[in-house]
Amino acid sequence: MAIGLIALLDDVAAIAKVAAASLDDVVAQATKAGAKAAGVVIDDAAVTPRYVVGFAAKRELPIIWKIAVGSLRNKLVVLLPIALVLAQFAPALITPLLMIGGAYLCYEGAEKIYEHVFPHEAHAHEAAVESVALNAQSLEDEKVAGAIKTDFILSAEIMAISLAAIPEGSLAMRAAVLAAVAILITIGVYGAVALIVKADDAGVALARYHGATALSAPIRALGRGMVKGMPIVLGALSIVGTAAMIWVGGQIILHGLEAFDLAGPAHLVQDASKAVAHIVPAALKGFVGWLVDAALSGLVGLALGLALIPIASAVISPLLRAAKGLFRRQPA
Repeated sequence: MAIGLIALLDDVAAIAKVAAASLDDVVAQATKAGAKAAGVVIDDAAVTPRYVVGFAAKRELPIIWKIAVGSLRNKLVVLLPIALVLAQFAPALITPLLMIGGAYLCYEGAEKIYEHVFPHEAHAHEAAVESVALNAQSLEDEKVAGAIKTDFILSAEIMAISLAAIPEGSLAMRAAVLAAVAILITIGVYGAVALIVKADDAGVALARYHGATALSAPIRALGRGMVKGMPIVLGALSIVGTAAMIWVGGQIILHGLEAFDLAGPAHLVQDASKAVAHIVPAALKGFVGWLVDAALSGLVGLALGLALIPIASAVISPLLRAAKGLFRRQPA
């Protein structure tokens, strides 16, 4: 009996070691896969704070919570099963779908620049595509729905990039890694967003601090600085989010063209980045090479996004309205 119990304990210990090793493997692969999608993650974190601008402070965290829940649902309930099915049965479709998502990111980013430079023309464009927007019951619902829609595209890019970074393995391992990526990135992104949007409230609290210590004045000064600085930070994040959207979209398009044996544009970008990096000090080569690559990828994304604006108004929106009308028709 004792020998049998010892043998059982040995088996349990062995299983625990295998499980621990598998967990370590999942975490390691999830970290590597998430790092591959870092550009899209930065984009996601930079874009989201704008959805709570204009709302009362007490509604900011509930709105972020709604978007975070929608984002996690996008990743785990919809995108993870689709990614696994595509990887298993139709891997050739992953790159075209990635490129469609990349084109959408380019369009979204270019539309924001177009709105800033040509506000009157941008209003006409918004009116042309407005009828395909979600029929929200309130401004908050509309903002949340818009954020979740944009997040769906970003999440699809994150999941697809992560899937491509996972080594060949069992379906269960791939699913576990993708689930870990989805959960960790969602917590990281929306946790950071919550801290960003509530920083001004923290600044107000610090500015009102009246403790009887030598640090009272510096604490109040820090609070006032946070309150004054947050609009600048949010404005900078909006710019970063738009730039990241265009840059990531452009890179996805360039890499997608390479997969279809149209490597010329990607090679031009790579050659240009190497040429510029070659003439700067060695300590700056990596950064400058990345910067040139990102800038040129962004130019590609911007050109594509600007080209898609009239197409969205004249072609895509009418088609979507027509399809929407067909679905709404009730049988006689």
